[in-house]
Amino acid sequence: QVQLVESGGGSVQAGGSLRLSCAASGDTASRFYMGWFRQTPGKEREGVAATSRYGVSTYYVDSVKGRFTISRDNAKNMLYLQMNSLRPEDTAMYYCAAGYPVAKPILPGEYNYWGQGTQVTVSS
Repeated sequence: QVQLVESGGGSVQAGGSLRLSCAASGDTASRFYMGWFRQTPGKEREGVAATSRYGVSTYYVDSVKGRFTISRDNAKNMLYLQMNSLRPEDTAMYYCAAGYPVAKPILPGEYNYWGQGTQVTVSS
C-alpha cells in the first residue's frame, strides 16, 4: 500500500498561483500512475491532471490546460501540481491519488489510493 499526504493549499486571489505537493510513502511512487483530483460540496470528484509512472505522459482536464502543470519526482516520491492563473471556479478540495488506470488516467474511479486533501480557495 501507499500513503499519500497533500500540502500547499491555501487562499489566493484570482490570477494568482499555488503549488500543491503530494508525498508518497510505504511503496515506491514509480509503481503507480498518479494524479490530482478536486471536489466541491455537492459535486462529484473530477480529474484535474494525471501522469504516467515516469512522467512521460500527462493528462489534463480541458478547463486547466495551459494553466496547470503536473510533475513528479520519483527519486523523492513526490507529486506536484503547479497552478497558475487561478480562477474562482478552481476553488475545491484537491486530492492526490495513485493507482493503475486501465482506461482513462484522468478518471477518479481508476485510482486505488487517496490522500486526505488540501483546500484551495480562489477569490475574485
